[in-house]
Amino acid sequence: MISVSKLLCGLDAESDGLRYDAADESSEDQITEDKQRRPVVVWNLTKQCNLYCSHCYAAADTETAPGELSTAEGKALLDDLAEFGVPVVLFSGGEPLVRDDLEELVAYASDAGVRPVLSTNGTLLTEERAEALKDAGLRYAGVSVDGLPERNDAFRGQDGAFDAAVRGIEHSLDAGLKTGLRYTITEANAPDLPGVVDLLHDVGVDRFCFYHLDYGGRGAAISDADLSPADTREAVRAVCDLTREYHAQGEEIETLLVGNYADAGFLVEYAREELGDARADRVHSYLEANGGDPTGERIADVDYQGNVHLTQFWQGYSLGNVRDRPFGELWTDDHNPLLAGLRDRADRLTGRCADCRYRSVCRGGSRLRALAAGGPFDPDPKCYLTERERRPDGAGSAGDAAAD
Repeated sequence: MISVSKLLCGLDAESDGLRYDAADESSEDQITEDKQRRPVVVWNLTKQCNLYCSHCYAAADTETAPGELSTAEGKALLDDLAEFGVPVVLFSGGEPLVRDDLEELVAYASDAGVRPVLSTNGTLLTEERAEALKDAGLRYAGVSVDGLPERNDAFRGQDGAFDAAVRGIEHSLDAGLKTGLRYTITEANAPDLPGVVDLLHDVGVDRFCFYHLDYGGRGAAISDADLSPADTREAVRAVCDLTREYHAQGEEIETLLVGNYADAGFLVEYAREELGDARADRVHSYLEANGGDPTGERIADVDYQGNVHLTQFWQGYSLGNVRDRPFGELWTDDHNPLLAGLRDRADRLTGRCADCRYRSVCRGGSRLRALAAGGPFDPDPKCYLTERERRPDGAGSAGDAAAD
C-alpha cells in the first residue's frame, strides 16, 4: 500500500512505523514502532460468499467449500502467526461474516498479540455483529464498494448490494470501529471514482483504499476490462488531486493506492511537478523505506484450506499447507526457487524494469500480472510510466503521456 495522504499531504497514520520506518515522526499511536520484518497475513477463512463478484480473486462461491480450517485449526494458525511475529492478520474470504466463529477468532488473534482487521463486502455487517466484532478486539473494517449503486450492484451480482454495504459501513462506524472504503477500478466503474470519494466523505469514512485490478481468480477473466495504462495514470492523478483537495478543505481522509507500484514512481514525479524538488525527494525516501511490490515478502496469504500463497491474489501457487508445516517454516524456506527469486528479484527483472530509475521503489510491480503477460520477472503490463520517467537521468515529468 502507498499512502497518498502521507506522502503528498503529510497526514500521520498508525502504520507510519510499519510502512515507512517513520514511527518517531508520527503523532498517531503506532501498530509497531519498527519497520515491517514479518508479513501481514491475509487469511481467507472461507470460500463462501453471499455475493458473486466479477473480480473476486478468491473465486468465491455461494456454497461452503470442503476442507475449511476448523475453529480449532484456525486458533492453531493464529498461535503460529503470533509466534512467528506476524503484525497483522486480515480476516477475508469469500465473505468472512458467513462464519459464525469470526468473533471468536478475532478475539483469539487479539489476545495472541496479532492485530485483527477485516475485509468484507459489508452487506452482512449488522449493528449487532459490528458491536460484537468491536468487543472482540477488531481494530479495523474495510468495506468494498465498487462504484455507485447501479455499477456496484452489477459488479457484485446482487441488487441492493450498494445500499446494504453503506448500512454496514454506518453500523461499523456507530460501533466505534475504524472503517475504510475499498474500491477496485475497471473500465466499467471508472466514471464513478469522484462519486465514491464523495460517498466516503458523506458517510463519515476517513480511509479510502484504491485498488488496481490484479489478475487472480475471476479477476483474470475480466482482465480485458482493466484500464489502459493511460487511463490508469489519469485515475491515479485524480486520486492524488482529490486527496489534496479534501485536505485543503480540512478533511483528513487517509488515501491509499494498492496493487500497482508504478504508482510509486508516479507519486515522485507528481510531487516534483506539484510540490517541488524537496517534497519529491522526501516522497522517494519514504517509498524506498516502503520497499515496493511486497509479493513473497511483506504480504502472505493463507487460504480456507490452509494453503500458503505469495499474496492473496496469487491463489494458483502454494508454498505448502499449514496442516503439514508451520507457517513460519513455509515462509522462510529459501529452497523454494520462486520464493528465493522474488526476494532477490532486482537483477532478475527484465525489459523496461531492468534499468528503470524507480526499480528500488517499485521492484517490478505486480508479479501476478507479469506472470499473466509472460513470466514472474517480466515487466508488469500495467506500468504507465513514460520512457523519459523511467530512464536513469530522470528527465521525465508527471505530465507526460502514458508509457509507450
